[in-house]
Amino acid sequence: MRFVALAFSLTLCPKPLMRPTAIETEIGQIPLQNCLYNASGARCTTGEELDSLARAPTGAVLAKSATIAYRKGNPKPRYRDIPFGSINAMGLPNLGIDFYLDYAAAFSAEKPLFLSVAGLTTAENHTLLKRIQKAAGVGAVELNLSCPNIPGKPQTGYDVAQTEHLLQGVFAFYDKPLGVKLPPYFDRVHFDQMAAVLNRFPLAFVTCINSMGNGLHIDVERETASLKPKGGFGGIGGLYAKPTALANVNRFYKLLDGIPIVGCGGVQTGTDVFEHILCGASAVQVGTSLMKEGLACFTRLGEELQSLMREKGYVRVADFKGKLKSL
Repeated sequence: MRFVALAFSLTLCPKPLMRPTAIETEIGQIPLQNCLYNASGARCTTGEELDSLARAPTGAVLAKSATIAYRKGNPKPRYRDIPFGSINAMGLPNLGIDFYLDYAAAFSAEKPLFLSVAGLTTAENHTLLKRIQKAAGVGAVELNLSCPNIPGKPQTGYDVAQTEHLLQGVFAFYDKPLGVKLPPYFDRVHFDQMAAVLNRFPLAFVTCINSMGNGLHIDVERETASLKPKGGFGGIGGLYAKPTALANVNRFYKLLDGIPIVGCGGVQTGTDVFEHILCGASAVQVGTSLMKEGLACFTRLGEELQSLMREKGYVRVADFKGKLKSL
């Protein structure tokens, strides 16, 4: 009799259904079915790598930062996995803008293809964007203002006046969706100065951050630097960069006038993705984890993010985006 009563009670009081979670988002009025995609530079140089990203559970595909002509990049070894992250001094190896424009014209996946450009001069950036302006198949462009691994070339993103000059010239002719990728900032006045410039232009998004430039990792066994270029100095990614990345995402989220933020830096778990979004990111790029783990990272990160969202009762990314609380 007790068993019958218990069964009857369970029938009347079924376990609550779990609400489905959704991780689609939008940047620059471009809808993404998934808030995760690759950072430029991570397994996205060749056609085969881009095809693999197109088949993976990503919201977009972002190509390697392109220059006008093919670049071999810096001498190897120029990338190394290190504890808690990575170090690289790649030097912008890429197949040249013609390759990526041809790839875009034939791109047929049901997700947007974004191009990245990193001209070594203002004139080269203008030339690249004028070529893209006439091209088909490009969802948006990420203008890289922050490559720290070109010997003799300073990062444009650390020169506020030069950044403003570059964007004035660009937006005099370019009318397709365009965002910028920024270096990490550390002084609050630099956030304020750069935000004041960015707010003057119709940017589709701002990506925070590129790798933290000029770190040094030592190979103790050989008593040498781990990388060959630049005396071993290179950009630091992975968990080393996460606190700085979150600070940049959150600060620019507060300072920019509605320009979407794309977070990048230190994403190893779904919790890391959640934190970027909580700080204000609309989408999140993955670099070091993609290099270390391969395409499987996107499935794992998406599942971990959705699991955490269900635990917290969130249904959509918008439910918690930018809602970091103060103590």
